[in-house]
Amino acid sequence: MPKMKTKSAAKKRFSMTATGKVKAGPAGKRHGMIKRSTKFIRDVTGTMILSEPDAKIVKKYMPYDR
Repeated sequence: MPKMKTKSAAKKRFSMTATGKVKAGPAGKRHGMIKRSTKFIRDVTGTMILSEPDAKIVKKYMPYDR
């Protein structure tokens, strides 16, 4: 039986919790921090749980982590 292929981009950007939810880092923290407000930078620290419709899409690319 051949191995299932995963998307490498999804492996790097998302991780799964023990209950099967998808964890991700918030968008907007890669560059351009000068033009962003201090409140925005503070709010996007850490990780967040994706909403169900978004998680459904991501899970298709990570077949072994269901």
